[in-house]
Amino acid sequence: MLDTRPLLLKTDFPPINRAALEILQVNLGYKCNLSCVHCHVSAGPNRTELMNKRNIESVLNYICQRDIKILDLTGGAPEINPHFKYLVKEARKSGVEIIDRCNLTILKEPGFEDMAGFLAEQGVTITASLPCYMPQNVKKQRGKGVYEDSITALKGLNTLGYGLDLDKKLNLVFNPDGLNLPPSQISLEKKYKSELFSRHGIIFNQLFTITNMPIKRFGAMLLAKGLYEQYMMILRNNYKEENVETVMCRNLLSIDYNGYVYDCDFNQMLQIPIMNRGKAKTHITELLSLDVKENPIAVGEHCFGCTAGQGSSCSGALEN
Repeated sequence: MLDTRPLLLKTDFPPINRAALEILQVNLGYKCNLSCVHCHVSAGPNRTELMNKRNIESVLNYICQRDIKILDLTGGAPEINPHFKYLVKEARKSGVEIIDRCNLTILKEPGFEDMAGFLAEQGVTITASLPCYMPQNVKKQRGKGVYEDSITALKGLNTLGYGLDLDKKLNLVFNPDGLNLPPSQISLEKKYKSELFSRHGIIFNQLFTITNMPIKRFGAMLLAKGLYEQYMMILRNNYKEENVETVMCRNLLSIDYNGYVYDCDFNQMLQIPIMNRGKAKTHITELLSLDVKENPIAVGEHCFGCTAGQGSSCSGALEN
């Protein structure tokens, strides 16, 4: 696979320092039942990387000893990790909000039939990927049958109270196709809510629009089609200085399946570790002796993706 990493390391992106840590984002592994075109993780059915029980325990220990407000679980399909339910149950005892970044179709896979009920029982916030409310666009990005399975899963989640009950939040994620930046999140959310309700009777809480990052599978596609420079020019030309103050890496840490620490999920994929006294890598077990507040954040060319246009984060646009 073509790799954009060497092109992204050298940058003139402005320096950023950390604020107070609030969110621990944990990648439970790169195994997934889908292989989406825009995936910056290059997740798929043939990936074997999964977080083991020892690192799960290290995550739980860190949550208990630090004032973490949100545990954000991602992958691949995080639910595939055999310790997923254990992690959720134990983390809930600490009172943190838990987000499951769900691709929806996993809820229809054999062996996962009870997963939606488990998430509802635990009060887990579901942030689910649905690139479009139209089936042809979803098929283009995610494959045949994904739209139909996603709609079925969303209906099932509504039946369980998701999108309706205060303790069962259901958020959707939009990724643009091609070289486009996301449109206005506010306007698109209204369109999503109208279309999904009128077509399928589906209700959800919020829509998050996220810019595609020139990393891994999406980055390889850009290189293969000779579009990398054009896409980077779009990101740079739409850079907004004010977005730097609210980028997600200022109050988030990303943990990979081996327990190593990064400033964000994108840095994780590029193997750019947090800055820690010149160490090549920092494990989550070492974090308890490290105060990351005011720590400089490792930046690269991909950071223009988070600050272009209305801005982009794991919680959608930075601008309201």
